[in-house]
Amino acid sequence: MNTETDTSSQRTRHTRRRRPLLVAALLTTVTAAALTGCGAGDDASGQSASDGAPAKTGKKVLWMGDSIAGSEAPALGAALTASGVTFEDASSTGGGTVVTGDRMAGQIARTTWKDLTENIASFRPNVIAYQITTYDWGTSAQQRASYVKLAKTARQAGAELVLVSAPPFKIDDFYRKYEGAIRSAPKAAKQVAAAGGGKVRFFDAGALWGSDAAADKAQRSSDGIHSCQQGSAAFAQWFTGQLGKEFGFKPAALEKWANGKWTADKRFGKLGCG
Repeated sequence: MNTETDTSSQRTRHTRRRRPLLVAALLTTVTAAALTGCGAGDDASGQSASDGAPAKTGKKVLWMGDSIAGSEAPALGAALTASGVTFEDASSTGGGTVVTGDRMAGQIARTTWKDLTENIASFRPNVIAYQITTYDWGTSAQQRASYVKLAKTARQAGAELVLVSAPPFKIDDFYRKYEGAIRSAPKAAKQVAAAGGGKVRFFDAGALWGSDAAADKAQRSSDGIHSCQQGSAAFAQWFTGQLGKEFGFKPAALEKWANGKWTADKRFGKLGCG
């Protein structure tokens, strides 16, 4: 895993221990578009084995990204596991990008590619899901080249690639000079997916989060960048639904996973989540 220093750690808050009840809140706050997108309803209960455990789908998802993806990982792991999908969190605090742009991004990318090689060998995923990071700095051409390389790496590993746009987040002084690259990255990813011959998919998370980091719909934590438990659960529901539609499995119902032990993950305490 990437051991780069987390530049977002200066924005964190004091730890709280209270674990929220999420199911009722999710049912009232997740947008209609997101619910439709994830196939929520009578058909979204998931398949179960006779012993009550979820039936195995055969899907193995390697989750990549930065600390935003890291804050989503506990809920996503719970939702996918409850749906019979094997999950591995390869997100990286303070890094995670595959884009070789400027010097700093290039250093991070080298670590990400090294970690990816190791994760492919040990985990053997058949789906690699990469959430565009806040460090995907570079020109549009550099971004496209890096995503094409990621698609080729996935294909050689016998996996399909899913590229997903990041949620809107606060552009503070640290990110200001990279704003252009942050805006061009999802466009580059969409272009790579369009040319991927059906082996690369692009999920636009704007259907869930919108485009305004300050809006309630974006569900950002107090730092304006990461998500707390409810936002992470909303993403997990939406993203698991998208994966289910593409790869032929039914997402587990919210009550199967939304109030699990993942809600007490230490990452949420560091963000000052309630």
